[in-house]
Amino acid sequence: MVSGTMALALLVAAVVAIVLLTGKVKVNAFLVLIGVAFVFGLAIGMPALDVVGKIKTGFGGTLTNIGIVIVAGTIMGTILEKTGAALSMTQAILKLVGKKRAPLAMNAAGYVVSVPVFCDSGFVILNPLNKALAKETGTSMAVMAVALATGLYATHTMVPPTPGPIAAAGALGADLGRVILIGLIAAIPATLAGLFWATKVAKRYKIEADVEESYSDIIKKYGKLPNTFLSFLPIVLPIVLILLKSLAEFPSKPFGEAGFQTFIRFIGDPVTALILGVLASLFLVKKGELGKAVNEWMGQGIKDSAIILVITAAGGSFGAIIAASPIVEFLKTSMSGLSLGVFLPFVIAAALKTAQGSSTVAIVTTASIMAPMMATMGLDPALAVVAIGAGSMVVSHANDSYFWVVSQFSGMSVQTAYKAYSSATAVEGIVAAAVVGILSLFM
Repeated sequence: MVSGTMALALLVAAVVAIVLLTGKVKVNAFLVLIGVAFVFGLAIGMPALDVVGKIKTGFGGTLTNIGIVIVAGTIMGTILEKTGAALSMTQAILKLVGKKRAPLAMNAAGYVVSVPVFCDSGFVILNPLNKALAKETGTSMAVMAVALATGLYATHTMVPPTPGPIAAAGALGADLGRVILIGLIAAIPATLAGLFWATKVAKRYKIEADVEESYSDIIKKYGKLPNTFLSFLPIVLPIVLILLKSLAEFPSKPFGEAGFQTFIRFIGDPVTALILGVLASLFLVKKGELGKAVNEWMGQGIKDSAIILVITAAGGSFGAIIAASPIVEFLKTSMSGLSLGVFLPFVIAAALKTAQGSSTVAIVTTASIMAPMMATMGLDPALAVVAIGAGSMVVSHANDSYFWVVSQFSGMSVQTAYKAYSSATAVEGIVAAAVVGILSLFM
């Protein structure tokens, strides 16, 4: 094989190729990652049959670890969207903080809703309500849009069961319970940083809400919204179960070493926990619609998860090739004296995100690059996953589909969206990384 220095140079070239092909040429990320894995493996001098073997084991191993979890999480998010549960959760938050604090309410709603629902879908679902509140309270739509968008973005990139963080956790071997806990903690100041930016910077841009329905009309259109407790249950239940599993595996063995501990580890396994979350979401389905939910809605969730699964698994293939390259030994000798810590995965993810636009591709690619370095650098896998998620927010601009969802649905011009929204994603990503950095001092 080539030297470690040459392998690292080829890896940089591979990353540039990923950015150009996915960002500029718009080639599907699955094809790019698999193609780059083949080319990189052959370029470093790995035997051809070994290249094929590593690609297959990397692909299959990734799906073994997180495939069911991603599918179940996507199905759950689809059901929450179709049943109006996302609006029910938002309404509960509105009642708690009041319409006068509408930006805070929508910011908090975004934080909650985007745990199971994709951020772009969450924005589309909540946008009519966001507009109605902007009109009713006399708040600029720029403020409301940035508040909602940044709330959605924080948990989307850092908190499982969103597919990106799950994929990174699988690649780095991180305990999912710890990733959820750290992600939820880091996402709070990140979300609030977005809210601060919305109320202090975005308020300079006066945008009238183009409203077709009032707040009352929107609620009436859905008829009776699902029960608040049942709306939150599919999100809260899996998170609590996964956290309990992590607690059960502490060295102190708080639940003993058999019997009850085994039961907790079973129901707290991410696969079991997410399946239970899907079952809990069926309590939201109205009478007479259960067949539709099981056939159509779940089918849609499975279809939506397919592209995420193949991109994530392709990232696993690329990671397997990197792990078998001379880069690992080279890093062990050349980077052992550096103290970049969790900021290295943040910087890599931020560079990839800014360059090619997709947070998911940035997360998967960064996790693939970092996997062989983890032991050498002595990084906590859970902290690294959240740091990668923080980097994948920096920065959302014209090459990101979410940028266009936020700007077009809120009536912001491209120039205004850059000033009000893109800048906000940079701020919240940096704040999240700072929180992770602080946590790394104590964990």
